[in-house]
Amino acid sequence: MSNVVRLDALDREILFHLRQDGRLTNVELAKRVGLTPPPCLRRVKRLEDAGVIAGYRAVIDPATVGRGLETLIDLEVYATDRATIEALEDTIAAYEEVIEFRRLFGRPDYFIRVAVADHAAYEEFQTRKLSGLPGVLRVTSHLTMKKIKGDA
Repeated sequence: MSNVVRLDALDREILFHLRQDGRLTNVELAKRVGLTPPPCLRRVKRLEDAGVIAGYRAVIDPATVGRGLETLIDLEVYATDRATIEALEDTIAAYEEVIEFRRLFGRPDYFIRVAVADHAAYEEFQTRKLSGLPGVLRVTSHLTMKKIKGDA
């Protein structure tokens, strides 16, 4: 049994336009995809109900809120016990600076994306919050030169 939702060309077109602008009115969306508003709204509702559209959000310009420096971090741990790993994950996930946090297969153990004001703020984050955590073996930072593709 598969949880994959089958999408036709019209569904994919609707998703394309909503990814570009999630605030489109149903009337405008219907016009762009070549439908009248009622069937367009039914399709959007079906996509929402099926979980294909998981939500709508505002995309914030990081620089305007003091988070203009984005850093990617590879984190390796030496701990293998569940309690230490869970505490580490809970702690890192709770940091306001952390905007993405993933556990990986293989090395590194984790990928972390942080957004801070500047280099000094990143140094503070790494030395005071990340490096001293129990179980942390190695922190490798990658400063972003230019974002080519990603969240708007």
